[in-house]
Amino acid sequence: MEDRVRVVIAEDSVLLREGLTRLLTDRGHEVVAGVGDGDALIKTITELHDQGELPDVVVADVRMPPTHTDEGVRAAVQLRRTHPGVGVLVLSQYVEERYATELLAGSSRGVGYLLKDRVAEVREFVDAVVRVAEGGTALDPEVVAQLLGRSRKQDVLERLTPREREVLGLMAEGRTNSAIARQLVVSHGAVEKHVSNIFLKLGLSPSDGDHRRVLAVLTYLNS
Repeated sequence: MEDRVRVVIAEDSVLLREGLTRLLTDRGHEVVAGVGDGDALIKTITELHDQGELPDVVVADVRMPPTHTDEGVRAAVQLRRTHPGVGVLVLSQYVEERYATELLAGSSRGVGYLLKDRVAEVREFVDAVVRVAEGGTALDPEVVAQLLGRSRKQDVLERLTPREREVLGLMAEGRTNSAIARQLVVSHGAVEKHVSNIFLKLGLSPSDGDHRRVLAVLTYLNS
């Protein structure tokens, strides 16, 4: 059982919203509210803030009423500015690079971007919700691959060896060093060495703290 977290779900499909609620509550988490559009999400978070009962994380669809374009992600970006202590995990049908970039361009703490197909992998989805709620990062492998592939700072990433790029991609998915070691079938020490080399080559100093793991992947977003 993961640590219990409090969640607000923003999804205009009632069926999916109820399904997400069931997935989370079955694992012992608390869904404190469910809404169907971006305005309702902002209003709900404001009311919970006024009551001193902010959730740990918001799970929001990128596209919501009334135009079904970017209402969800715009609400998510606004929440990250006004309530930086609340994690934000957005769900999207496809990898939408502009929205992912907008969401990830600010603080790297407590943020996630997953494709909706990932919801079917229950354990992976719930783990991502908990990780974001606790201030971590959860990026869909497809999102990582597309952002890295279209990076406007490829010259920086070209400093990395193929193995370091592989480790970097796994880091961006939110995996720990131990998980990376298991995935690549190498020692924990080997992974630590690769991670240190990545930080060094991308110019990320120890003063950047734990955020270096995400900054290593998202440095190019600041261009």
